[in-house]
Amino acid sequence: MIWLAIRIAAAVAVVVVPFGYATAGSHAGVAVGAGCGLAIGAAVGLSGNRGPRPWSGILVGSLVGIGAVLVSRVAVTSGAIAMSPVLALGVGLIHGEDLLDGVGGTSFSGYRDAFKETLFVSILLALGLLPAIYALAAPSLFVDIFLFVPFVALAAGLLSHRAAGWRDTRPPALLVLATVPAVGYAGGAIVLGLMEDDPALGIGAGLGIATGLLLLELAVTAAFFVFGRAAIIWFRPRFRVYSGLSDYLRVMWVPIGGFALGYVTIILLFAGFYGMLEHFSPGAFSAAGTGIIDWLFFSFFAALGQDFATVAPVSVGARALVGIHLILSAGWVVVLFAAVMTSIGPKLERIARRHAENDGG
Repeated sequence: MIWLAIRIAAAVAVVVVPFGYATAGSHAGVAVGAGCGLAIGAAVGLSGNRGPRPWSGILVGSLVGIGAVLVSRVAVTSGAIAMSPVLALGVGLIHGEDLLDGVGGTSFSGYRDAFKETLFVSILLALGLLPAIYALAAPSLFVDIFLFVPFVALAAGLLSHRAAGWRDTRPPALLVLATVPAVGYAGGAIVLGLMEDDPALGIGAGLGIATGLLLLELAVTAAFFVFGRAAIIWFRPRFRVYSGLSDYLRVMWVPIGGFALGYVTIILLFAGFYGMLEHFSPGAFSAAGTGIIDWLFFSFFAALGQDFATVAPVSVGARALVGIHLILSAGWVVVLFAAVMTSIGPKLERIARRHAENDGG
């Protein structure tokens, strides 16, 4: 189970960390996204009612991590990060997973179940954010996570109460009252932040702006729950296709290695040919380099039929050599592909039949 959790975390990190640096561009944003994604992904992947579900953990963790990175760019005026949309996204994704599985477990059919599941997700997010708290220097981040649990649970219940098997006819009064501190805290933080930025702003104008921003945040939080539930229902059947790729890759690993070895050999061979031609016929290539690295890059692009950034064939001999290289590269792909499919075709058919039988069962 530990090794499975490590593999899930590594896969989620491969998706979230590069996305975080490309989007947020800060260590803090990446820490938030990676922490949330790793915690949720590992928990979902290891806690399936029918056994571990690593591919679901990777998918849910990646989506939560990406959502956390995007939300981390929208800082509330108190200096903390509005985590309620991320919390709602996680609840929606896990709820959608359970709807697809058709099992009970964490899937809720009442407001009490919605509250328990939301609290469970908030604890996971808090654990995932522990390493990020030092980079963020905002302890109120944890307050945001737990304070919005009642509101997210209430929103999730209101958006799911029409489902079959729902027990409660109306939300409990205690749950509704528990949302008041979250709304008051967020509204007060917004007002204080606005007045710090603009001391001349009146209290009435500040309250009006804060009310609008607060309603927007609550609407976004509810929208994230709906989006998470819809996204997982749409993504997971398509994402499960990749779970069967390991069987095919085991069969094709040796042929793929053979193809790569032959392709690299052709690139190395013609890199030497290009360099030798330029040595004995200076000017055969424009802006020709003097080292093997330049010729390797040129040979690689020539094999793909693409122009290199600087070097280009000029003489007739150079152009003929590039043409021969391109023909051999294309021929290698066609011939080896035909040979591989002929040899491993029956194995792939057996794997496909086995997967079809498992899906039918």
